[in-house]
Order: sequence, then structure tokens, then C-alpha cells
Amino acid sequence: MNALLLAQEGEAQPPLLPHLDELVIGLIAFVIVFGFLAKKLLPTINKVLDERREAIEGGIEKAESAQIEAESVLAQYKAQLAEARHEAARLRQEATEQGTALIHEMKAEGQRQREEIIAAGHAQIEADRKAASAALRQDVGKLATDLAAKLVGESLEDHARQSRTIDRFLDELEEKAEAVR
Repeated sequence: MNALLLAQEGEAQPPLLPHLDELVIGLIAFVIVFGFLAKKLLPTINKVLDERREAIEGGIEKAESAQIEAESVLAQYKAQLAEARHEAARLRQEATEQGTALIHEMKAEGQRQREEIIAAGHAQIEADRKAASAALRQDVGKLATDLAAKLVGESLEDHARQSRTIDRFLDELEEKAEAVR
């Protein structure tokens, strides 16, 4: 206030205080510029801010929906993985059971083949024993006939009589052998 009084009295005005008419013109210019900005620029600025807010909110909503969808897909993948593991376990169990059944089947087949081979071996042994017994009978009979012919001094060439004598001799030997057992 002192500065205004001093200015009116004609004394020199301080350099930091503007003139009253400059102050009024500056104030009017400020109101005009402020009004212009409020009328033209402020709605545009508010519109841009609203659009940015909506874009951000829309982005957040999209992100939330994407996260929900991702969680849903993850749950589906986990369910499929659990199902696949269950299926793999079931297949392993089936393979184990089939393997066990196959092993039992192969053991039974091996046992059956073993018994067939043993039976065939016994039959072959019995046939060989009979053949050997018949060959031995003939050889023993021939040796006995030759020996008897040398002892008796005459020929025992009659084949039928020779066979009966040999058979009777060998049957007596077998009866004695069985009696000893």
C-alpha cells in the first residue's frame, strides 16, 4: 500500500511493483486466456484423460479375463496330465499282469514239453532196452550154441530147436535173477 501512495505522490516507483493499469490489463488477459482454456482445452484434456482411464480399466479387465482363462487352461492341462498318468499306470498294471500270465503260460508250456521229452526219452530207452535185450539174446544164444556144440562135439544147426533151447535157458536165467532181487 505504501508503494501505491508513493506512486501517487509522484515519487519514483519501486521497480518490482507494476503499474496499476498494467496489472488490470494483465488480469483481464489472464481471465480471457483462462476462459479460453476452460472452454476449449479443458474438455479435450478431460476427454483424453477419460479415454486413458477407460483404456487402462479395459486393459485391467482384459488382463483379469486372460488370467482367469489361463488358470482355466492350466486346470484343464493338470486334469489331462493326471488322466494321462492314471492311464499310464493302468497300462503298466495291465502289462505287468499280461507279463505274469505269459510267464505262467510259458512255464506251463515248458513243463509240458519237458514231460513230453521225458516220456519220449523213456519210450526210446525202453525200445533201446528191448532191442538190446533181443540182440543180447541172439548173441548169447549163438555163443551158447557154439559153446554147446564144442562141448558136445556135434553140430546144433537146427535153428528151431536152437531157438527154443536158447529161450528156455534165458527165461530160466531171468527167473533166477528176479528171485534174487
